[in-house]
Amino acid sequence: MELHINEIESAATLERFLSEKLKRSGLSGYIIGLSGGIDSSLSAAVAVRAVGSEKVLGLILPYSRSHQESEKDALLCAAKFQFKTEKIDITPMLEAYFGNIDNVEPVRAGNKMARERMSILFDKASLYGCLVLGTSNRTEICLGYGTWYGDVACSVNPLGMLYKSQVRQLASYYQIPESIISKPPTADLWPGQTDEGELGLEYEKVDRLLFLLIEKQIRERKALNDVGFDDRFIDRTLLLLNRSYFKRHLPEIADIGYPPIPDNITLD
Repeated sequence: MELHINEIESAATLERFLSEKLKRSGLSGYIIGLSGGIDSSLSAAVAVRAVGSEKVLGLILPYSRSHQESEKDALLCAAKFQFKTEKIDITPMLEAYFGNIDNVEPVRAGNKMARERMSILFDKASLYGCLVLGTSNRTEICLGYGTWYGDVACSVNPLGMLYKSQVRQLASYYQIPESIISKPPTADLWPGQTDEGELGLEYEKVDRLLFLLIEKQIRERKALNDVGFDDRFIDRTLLLLNRSYFKRHLPEIADIGYPPIPDNITLD
């Protein structure tokens, strides 16, 4: 299995990517929603190494039911990499919209939280002249584990080609605090929520399957069975991968025959 990456080369590639994107944008820095989790911590660390801590701002955006350890770990990351933070409580926004959130289906409430946070990030990015830094990894993108126009919305994403196990590998390389690396991954959308529990899949195992399906382009079920994946696990992975295809694309536009809009037009 080739999931193990060259840490030095991968880190250099990600840092160069963020440095060049910021330079090209002409903006002043990066702003990130800092959850206290491993993904946002790694994105922030890469940005600090790429452009300097003075050009990175972390927003801590808790809801009243957010775990206290999440904010603690977010501040721990910011202290480790010496970048500034701001805190904005999103509870009043959610309660103004839902009234009694106890009567709202948890996934719907979680999606609203994710979109509320992203709307604040883009507003603050406009205020400070920043790019919004993404945090979604390749495993989450494959499985559709993210809120469309919520946490998957961003200006640039340094982690989108890294599987979750590779995020863990690079987090150790960047010396992310161990309390962040070792805790169960969670979007912290409701009490007791975990990524793996909601997905019904273990990250380490599903990374190996996705790598075979996508990078190795293996399409024979028996070949996947032979290396240890049962049909239930395969079918669950394929269900999530296939039904979330739309999250990996811009909204579809009806085709009436015009050519695609070019990224850049120059005149002779």
